[in-house]
Amino acid sequence: MRPYPFTAVVGMAELRLALVLSAISPAIGGVLVRGEKGTAKSTMVRALAGLLPGVDVVEGCRFSCDPAAPDPACPDGPHAEGAAAHRRPARLVELPVGAAEDRVVGSLDLERALSEGVTDYQPGLLAGAHRGLLYVDEVNLLHDHLVDTLLDAAAMGRVTVEREGVSVSHAARFVLIGTMNPEEGELRPQLLDRFGLTVEVASSRDAAQRVEVVRRRLAYEAAPDDFAEGYADAEAALAADIAAAQRLVPSVTLSDDALLQIAQVCAAFEVDGMRADIVTARTAAAHAAWCGRDTVTTEDIRVAARLALPHRRRRNPFDAPGIDEEQLEQSLRDTEPPEQGPPDGPDDPGDPGDPDDDGPGPGSGGEPEPSDADGQPANGQGGSAGERQVGAGSPYRARLFTVDGTGSGAHGRRSRAVTDSGRTVGVRPAGVRDGGAHLLATVRAAAPHQRSRGRSGPGLVVRPHDVRYAVREGKEGNLVLFCVDASGSMGARSRMREVKSAVLSLLLDAYQRRDKVGLVTFRAMGAEVALPPTVSVDAAASRLEALPTGGRTPLAEGLLRAAEVLRVEALRDPRRRPLLVVVTDGRATSGPDAVARAHAAADLLAGTGVTSVVLDCESGRMRLGLGAELAAHLGGERVALGDVAAETLTREVKRRAA
Repeated sequence: MRPYPFTAVVGMAELRLALVLSAISPAIGGVLVRGEKGTAKSTMVRALAGLLPGVDVVEGCRFSCDPAAPDPACPDGPHAEGAAAHRRPARLVELPVGAAEDRVVGSLDLERALSEGVTDYQPGLLAGAHRGLLYVDEVNLLHDHLVDTLLDAAAMGRVTVEREGVSVSHAARFVLIGTMNPEEGELRPQLLDRFGLTVEVASSRDAAQRVEVVRRRLAYEAAPDDFAEGYADAEAALAADIAAAQRLVPSVTLSDDALLQIAQVCAAFEVDGMRADIVTARTAAAHAAWCGRDTVTTEDIRVAARLALPHRRRRNPFDAPGIDEEQLEQSLRDTEPPEQGPPDGPDDPGDPGDPDDDGPGPGSGGEPEPSDADGQPANGQGGSAGERQVGAGSPYRARLFTVDGTGSGAHGRRSRAVTDSGRTVGVRPAGVRDGGAHLLATVRAAAPHQRSRGRSGPGLVVRPHDVRYAVREGKEGNLVLFCVDASGSMGARSRMREVKSAVLSLLLDAYQRRDKVGLVTFRAMGAEVALPPTVSVDAAASRLEALPTGGRTPLAEGLLRAAEVLRVEALRDPRRRPLLVVVTDGRATSGPDAVARAHAAADLLAGTGVTSVVLDCESGRMRLGLGAELAAHLGGERVALGDVAAETLTREVKRRAA
C-alpha cells in the first residue's frame, strides 16, 4: 500500500522542512521525530523516499557501489573501470526494533569458510540502506547492541563484520531517521547526538485540520490510486525542487560572519562538543539552497538552530528538549553584521514558530502525629486536608543494586545474564542456535571425523551438526519497581525531600541501565499504582515530583499491591527479572494488626523469589529498627537512605579496608 502523500498530512510544516533538508544534504545526519502516538510520524517518513532522486549503482553489486567512485573494499568487487551500471530509486530500509545483529550487519557462513576456504557474506540491512534512508520506528526501544552498531556505522560510514578471524567490510552511508514516543522512554545520549535534527510533533487541536485529516484518510482508503494521482503533480514538483537544491548546495557560501553567528548560538546554549556547530552550518547551507540562495543568511541560521539544537541542550535525562526563542534571538543579534538585511529568498512554508513537619502515626513508638477530626494529619499545605507536596533535591550517582543469579532478559546494564553479546563463557551444540558460531569448538567437534569423512585436501570437512555456538554472558535490564511510603510520618524532618532525591537518583540509574520502572505508593487507607511498569523514567520522575504525603501508613496494602504488579508483569514480560525497592521507615499504622499484616505480606513476596531492597528512612536518635525487620521478612538487603549515594559506599569500603 502506498503511503500518504506529504500534502495529505496537515500541521507538520517543521517536520516536512527537516526531512526535506536532510534529503538535500545527507551529511546533516538525519532526523529524530518525537511525538505522541497517532501523529503520522511514520507516514511522513515513508513518504520521503518517493521524493528522492534515483541513484546510479554498479550492475550486480549488492552494496550499491557508485560507478563513478566504487568502494575498493566492496565484497562484490573490485569493480572494473567503466563497469555496467543502472539507475534505481532511492531505498527506504526499515530496521525492526527486535532485529538480530546478523540481520542488521550481515552474516558469514562459517561452514563454507572452514570447508571450502571461501568467504560467503550475506549483506544485512545496513548494506541495503547504503546511499539511501535507514528508518527506525520506536528507535528509543532499540536494543543496546544494535545502538552500538548504528553508532559505529554512523561514525565511520562503514560496517565491519568479524566472526572468529574472518573479516568483511563495506561502505554504509545513509540518512538515519528515527521516530519515537517520549512516553515510552528516552534515547541514549550517544545515539541522540548522532541525529542531526530533531522535531517535536503533536496532534492538532484545530477542529478544521482534524476534519481534513479524517476526510483525506477515508478518501485514500476508498481509492488509493486515485487519491495518490491527485497529488502526483505536487509531489513531482517537490521532488524537482529537492533535486535543484541538491545541485545548488555545493556552491552555497558560508561566510566568516555566518560561521561566527553559528558558533555564538551554539556557545550560548552550552552544547557539548563541536557536532552541533557542524550540523547547524550544514543545515543552514541546505536551507539557503532550498530557498534558492547561494549565501547563508541570519534567517537560515535561525531555522537551522531551531532544528539542530533542542536535543543537544539537555543536561540530564529529565530535562525536556527545547530551545529558548528569546535566547536564540539575542545570540543572533549579538553577532549579526550591521550591513546584513532581511533574507532575499522566498518565504519558507516550513518555518514554525520547607513546610512544617508532621510526626509518625500513633502507636508507632515515635512522636504523636497531629491530626484532624478524621484522624488525618492537619498540617499539610495544598491539595486535600492533610496532604502536601515536597519537591525533590538534585539527583546524584546512586550505588548499584542487582538481581540475584543469572538471567536471560532484555539487553541492559544491571544484572548478569546470558545474552547474544558479551564475553564467551561456554558453547552450545548444533541445533541450539542462539548466538554466533564458536570457531574453536566447531573445529574440535569436526576434527575426529576427518578420516571417516574421506578428507583428502587442506580444507576441513564440516557437517551441520559439528557447528557449535557461543554462550555469552553480558548484562540485562530489569524491572525496578519502587514501593514508596507517602504517609504523614515520611514528612518529618524534611524526610520526603531526601526520599524523593534518592528515588530520583535511582531512576536516573535505571535510565542509564535500560531498565523498566514502576511506582507504587501507599498512604492514608490504601495503595495505588502511580505508574505501571514502563521504560519512560521521565514519566516516573514526573509522578514522583507530584507525589503528596499525609495520612497513616498502610504498609501491608503497599506490599500486596506491589506483589500484584509483579505478578501481572511476569505474565507480560516473563524474561525481565524484577527488583523491588521498598522506600519506608518500616512503620505500619493503618488498621488492626498492621505490623503483623505487613510482615505477612513481606513473607508472601519473599516466597516469590523477588530480589528486594529496603531503603530505610528511619532517622533520629531513637530508632526502632523496623526497616531491618521488614528487610528480614522480605529476604532482602536493608540500606539506610543516606547510603544510597555511590560515594557513600566507596567511603565505607575504604574505611573498612583501613
